[in-house]
Amino acid sequence: MTMIHLKKKDVVKSSVKGVAIEFDHDRLASILGVPGKNGICEYIKDVWEESKYTKPLEITRRFANNETLTAARRVKSGEMKPFQRFIHFLVMKNVIPRFGKRDTSSFMDLMYMGHLMARRLVNLPRVMMRHVSYVISMKDHELPYGDWLTMVFEEFGVPPVDKKGEELKRYDYFEETFLTMCKLIRENGVWWVGTGENRRRDNVVNAPEEEDEEEGGNQAEFDWEAVIDEAAVE
Repeated sequence: MTMIHLKKKDVVKSSVKGVAIEFDHDRLASILGVPGKNGICEYIKDVWEESKYTKPLEITRRFANNETLTAARRVKSGEMKPFQRFIHFLVMKNVIPRFGKRDTSSFMDLMYMGHLMARRLVNLPRVMMRHVSYVISMKDHELPYGDWLTMVFEEFGVPPVDKKGEELKRYDYFEETFLTMCKLIRENGVWWVGTGENRRRDNVVNAPEEEDEEEGGNQAEFDWEAVIDEAAVE
């Protein structure tokens, strides 16, 4: 049986198969092999409010691709461009995962989509801790981050779960045709944006420098959509 709760702010205490586990966001970052000292870690549920990088109406218009909107709202995946849908998928599966309403974005989805599109550093361990805390408070919700939490359990020596692999559902992956629509092309194991002379590799493989916690630092803005639009011009 797995019991997980926050012992105090940003510290998780758990018992998995009788093995005691306790870690904070720094230890989590080390286990996962991701940056954990700095970066954006906003966690806003059910509130549409302006932050340093995000204006609700502006970001709604951007991802709904509709400049005539007069109020901020959730955006359906059908309103998004292919690459925006791809980024939404990444956020919904890896940053703030959930198991329902996959075809609609929340404000927090849009906010982190904006951060990823601008290539701002996200403090994933802190976001994970806050999201797990929220899910635990809901009681009936399934625990997120299954694959990554498995890495944590292995780090602490929890015996592996003898479990058959689950078949991927259609909404769990994108086919190559869709990725081509996003101008994402894989050649010899390397992902590129665009083709021919317009293709770009540096924007895929290079990570930004770490930024100040919460604020995100003063890193120069970067626009993925501009890169995609550029790559579309053959």
